[in-house]
Amino acid sequence: MLEISDLTVTYRTASGEVPALRGVDLSVRPGRTLGVVGESGCGKSTLVSAVLRLLPRTAEVTGRVLFEGEDVLGMSWGRLRAVRWAGVSIVFQGAMHSLNPVQRIGRQIAEPILLHERATEEAAARRVAELLERVGLPAARARAYPHELSGGQRQRVMIAMALACSPRLIIADEPTTALDVMIQAQVLTLIQDLVASQDLGLIVISHDLSVLASICDDLAVMYAGRVVERGPAAEVFGHPRHPYTAALGAAFPVIGDPRSRRNPRGLPGDPPDPAHLPTGCAFHPRCPVAEPECATARTVLWPAGPDRSAACVRVAVSTEKSTETSTGTPTGTSARAEEVSP
Repeated sequence: MLEISDLTVTYRTASGEVPALRGVDLSVRPGRTLGVVGESGCGKSTLVSAVLRLLPRTAEVTGRVLFEGEDVLGMSWGRLRAVRWAGVSIVFQGAMHSLNPVQRIGRQIAEPILLHERATEEAAARRVAELLERVGLPAARARAYPHELSGGQRQRVMIAMALACSPRLIIADEPTTALDVMIQAQVLTLIQDLVASQDLGLIVISHDLSVLASICDDLAVMYAGRVVERGPAAEVFGHPRHPYTAALGAAFPVIGDPRSRRNPRGLPGDPPDPAHLPTGCAFHPRCPVAEPECATARTVLWPAGPDRSAACVRVAVSTEKSTETSTGTPTGTSARAEEVSP
């Protein structure tokens, strides 16, 4: 359904060029959910904005973004307008900031239906009522303004809006941000049910690895504009092969375990400034198991198990050793999986 190949995004600023994405490769299949996780500033929102060409004019984009075989980056504006909402829709981060505060939510949900499906006002109103019921809201709430709804209800409105034109692919950027745990669970369950019942493709962006592990089929971990690990969600979460993935999972406290409360685990510092990336592996200055070669080694994705890969020299060494054992000859770089980008 969606295939992203060697996607690179560079922002042109007054102080120079800032690389936000550096050779990202991802794919989404119908009926499956891809989770993209990483700290703030790792390029997650830039990635999803690039899929629908929502980036500012200062962004230079290269690579390919194929939606059902058609390159989004090469589409005319007329074709792109038809694909947005009807083919690919997005649930933006922060529903309160995405909804028009002076317009009733029913009208906001109806807008893409009126524009893309050329529906009458009566047909659009019926569709709005159906969508609200589908996301667990009474149809009467169509007359409410955004400030009259709770955070969870506003998030459900955003999901209803994303479903308005029956798209094949939905992108959810931090869909549970600022929601309490009960509402978060309800929203996540709703998203899972919609994907399963309508055979949709879904991309969920989050910084919460545990949330993604609970609803996603596949997981991609991003750091400094690159994918550093990817594979089946349960495997990536339960048995991480990259130190950054392991650190993300360890950052969450264990309920009922006083040791995790008294000795919280995490990473010191912040992700690097994209304009001043360290040499070698971008994660090595914060990595608790970094080796000398990490400061100079080129970052690549190595095979790390069935349908898995990780950009870590430790994985590279283990791959080479296992290949040498099975063949009796060293493999060098021939054991490499797909490279991220220079």
